Amino acid sequence: MSDQSPARRSALETLLRARVKGSLRAYGRLTVGRRPLPDFIIVGAKRGGTTSLYNYLLEHPQVAPLFPRWQQIKGVRFFDNNFHRGLGWYRSHFPTAARPPRRQNQTARRTISGEASPYYLFHPLAAERASQTVPEARIIVLLRDPVERAYSHYKERVRHGAEPCRSFEEAIEREPERLRGEEERILADPTYHSFAHEHHSYLSQGRYLEMLPRWLERFPPEQLLIMPSEQLYADPQAVLDRVLAFLGLPAWKLRDHRRYNYHPADGMAAATRRRLAASYAEHNHRLAQLLGIRLDWSS
Repeated sequence: MSDQSPARRSALETLLRARVKGSLRAYGRLTVGRRPLPDFIIVGAKRGGTTSLYNYLLEHPQVAPLFPRWQQIKGVRFFDNNFHRGLGWYRSHFPTAARPPRRQNQTARRTISGEASPYYLFHPLAAERASQTVPEARIIVLLRDPVERAYSHYKERVRHGAEPCRSFEEAIEREPERLRGEEERILADPTYHSFAHEHHSYLSQGRYLEMLPRWLERFPPEQLLIMPSEQLYADPQAVLDRVLAFLGLPAWKLRDHRRYNYHPADGMAAATRRRLAASYAEHNHRLAQLLGIRLDWSS
């Protein structure tokens, strides 16, 4: 029996995992010449079902996971916080072009890959970077009711110990102060990562009219698929069918309908919900007109 303390064993295991991950990433970079850039990117919105949709897509035999497969990476976070690492680093996350069939007796068919990084939608430089790097990629956007999205975002930050405010109401009251000048700093210094801009932007990340134009202006309509998250929650198979058709893949029967990364939480205060719904009402109306879709959100 080992006489090492649990703390020492944990430290050694962490070090070993870090070395393995480092070696695999180094191998990925050595083989970037055989690693195509992504065919699709799910760009957001945060807390809008991106994890579920990405996992549903991975059930399809012609959708390959990111490298290495065992890490179960969903997003590379390149076009927001890791752009300075360079294109070789980004490509190292994608599977090689020579991909063996994922099922027995499966004949060689076109296999695609992609990633899901939900901060891309909100980050002020992500759309421009993506359009210059992967101009032919298919872009998928899930838009969730901004009131529900904001509260879910807040509860997630609380679970991760990243929100010191004692209530949702306090957090959204402090949001303007926390975000003041942060987007300007990102634009002035592309290597700057703003924790507040990414993690404490509860209401701001639901003002989709302020961020969607960056993507609409840089990618042609046939490369953009924008859907309400509520459709995914209500009928995952129907949304998967639509996404697969958008990606040019044959239909696939979804086996696992679970809602990934879902955490039940106490309800929002009714007065807060009414106030936020009223503040978003005109925005949501104009958004529905812009997209030409129905948005059954808070009114």
